[in-house]
Amino acid sequence: MSTTVRWGIIGAGNIARKFAAGIRHAVGAELLGVGSRAREKAEAFGEELSIPRRYGSYEDLAADGDVDAVYVATPHPMHKACAVLCLSAGKAVLCEKPLTTNAAEAREVVDAARRAGVFCMEGMWTRFLPAIVRMRELLAEGAVGEVRMITADFGFHTEWNPEGRLLNPHLAGGGLLDVGVYPISLASMLFGTPRRVTGLAHLGATGVDEQAGIILAYDGGRIAVIATAIRTTTPQDAWILGTEGRIRLHAPWWSSTKITLHRRGEEEKIELPLVGNGYNYEVEEVGRCLAEGLIESPTMPLDESISIMETTDRLRAQWGLKYPME
Repeated sequence: MSTTVRWGIIGAGNIARKFAAGIRHAVGAELLGVGSRAREKAEAFGEELSIPRRYGSYEDLAADGDVDAVYVATPHPMHKACAVLCLSAGKAVLCEKPLTTNAAEAREVVDAARRAGVFCMEGMWTRFLPAIVRMRELLAEGAVGEVRMITADFGFHTEWNPEGRLLNPHLAGGGLLDVGVYPISLASMLFGTPRRVTGLAHLGATGVDEQAGIILAYDGGRIAVIATAIRTTTPQDAWILGTEGRIRLHAPWWSSTKITLHRRGEEEKIELPLVGNGYNYEVEEVGRCLAEGLIESPTMPLDESISIMETTDRLRAQWGLKYPME
């Protein structure tokens, strides 16, 4: 592989467009191709974003020997098949969050990556942003003492469209997998796997979770309090609460450019602007891992992605929410 990682994208929707915009700002990365199930869509996407190679199938992209890494940007239910396809072809995989629709599928992807000895990572891009990196540094320095509680929400209002991705159960729609994984992943990053998982959700007319309140309990009495919604706009803040202070990730916290450290009765505001739209940081993490010969990222390890899916499975079991493809 050359020192520049040559990327392909599977899928030509909104997330693929954001990734394509972000990769332009990534060091050591080149966007080489895009694959879609419809050749016309791939051609239009490639023309719009000046991507040189356009493939009329996912298989054709995976078979291109010049592609080093693939970003899977399909709807949730297609993540597993696309990731396994590319891993089997020897391509490094960055799969849009959530890694899959459930833990069983996540284990299949992870097993495929480890059998092939090929890099794979869930695309939880938030973890690599300057604000999150600085927050973790402050916590490691003991800036707020022992972290005892996390509160975080991610909710927005989408217009009623039962056929659209967000409200369609056949596309694993609903708030939990689309935006709930962000605060769940934040809690996982800081606290690990929850000991107890509980939550209440409103299942709307299409059967998906339109909003939910979630509490995750961890050893030592630590707690994460989470709200998620796709039909209700929330404040979109996150707070990390410790015994000696607290850190606020300003809204929208998952792409925040400002954090405030509160301790000893004082406030310290820290500005952390993004380069590009933020997706470039996870691209650079993949490049760093590949250069070091790693098959997973220590910042977003595969076993943790499985654990996060186990948490969402536990919540859906409580809610009686099962997707038609399961």
